[in-house]
Amino acid sequence: MALLISTEQILRAPKVLLHDHNDGGLRPQTMIELAESSGYTKLPFYEADALQKWFVEACSEGTLELYLETFEHTISLMQTAEEIIRVNRECAIDLARSGVVYAEVRGAPELFTRKGLTIDQVIEYTVEGYQQGMTEAKSEGNTIRVEGLLCAMRHTTSANEVAAKVVKYQGRGIVGFDIAGPEMGFPPTDHIKAFNFLRENGAHYTIHAGEAAPLESIALAVRDCQTERIGHGIRLIDDITFIDGEARLGDLAQEILDKQIALEMAPTSNLQTGGAASYADHPIGVMKNLGFNVTINTDNRLMSDTSMVAEMTHIATAHNWTLQDLQDVTENAMNAAFISADEIAQILESQIRPGYEKVENL
Repeated sequence: MALLISTEQILRAPKVLLHDHNDGGLRPQTMIELAESSGYTKLPFYEADALQKWFVEACSEGTLELYLETFEHTISLMQTAEEIIRVNRECAIDLARSGVVYAEVRGAPELFTRKGLTIDQVIEYTVEGYQQGMTEAKSEGNTIRVEGLLCAMRHTTSANEVAAKVVKYQGRGIVGFDIAGPEMGFPPTDHIKAFNFLRENGAHYTIHAGEAAPLESIALAVRDCQTERIGHGIRLIDDITFIDGEARLGDLAQEILDKQIALEMAPTSNLQTGGAASYADHPIGVMKNLGFNVTINTDNRLMSDTSMVAEMTHIATAHNWTLQDLQDVTENAMNAAFISADEIAQILESQIRPGYEKVENL
């Protein structure tokens, strides 16, 4: 299909990003420079284009498990204050250059403690990086607000500690919690105590579910863990059947539709891990038409060689979307953000850019 809107319009459109991993968005050249300064010798290539190509190819083997193996390189280069600040500063700048005006970027602090940093130090250096990046983006003429989500790894026992840090740092650059890592064999209910603690303390959380595991993972996240949002959730399409062109929703799909639980979909990443065969086959198109609360996200910009402009362009082209359709998913993300809708609306209102048709209610 042909793109009905221009790439320039997509670039200028203010965007809200809910699902992006800080250790999946390093610039290839930054990785090379950090490796050289730290003595890390395991990068497969020390030329930026070749390194970028390697990440995309290595992450496109069709399984989440192989995809996750590539993170050993990025995590190894985020172990000091200087490295963490730089990576997160550049993250904010790069997102702003793609027209993102509000982003929730997530990372698992336990992964960045190999050289002696404490969990608290990792969090504080991460937030410092975001703050520096927001300031630098502003000097380039781009305004962005970046808030952090703290991840616990679903195959470790850190969830309770990380949940406590979310509560400690609420309003100080951190707005929520997530669990990440290998989904198969590690159900979200393993961390039910952390989710209960977060709810009791008025803290927000999302859960990776239905990315690589079947429907049961989503059901546990929604019904047992009472998640506010679902990371990916593409396997929910398995609870929807079509008979003579009419959609029939299973109980779980109907519940998520009725509750309007936001689905943090990341099209390119989902293709790489085997969740969809093509952008045209990605369930976001069907599910948007059915009224599900879908959003577009980058997931890991390095691994997918992507940006919000690229993700929106791929989906708009494959599903014949207009600017209004992109506006719809932006409003979905705005309403699902872990800061108030009024704050998001103010951000978007101030960022209407020349060449972008303002839509009512923004």
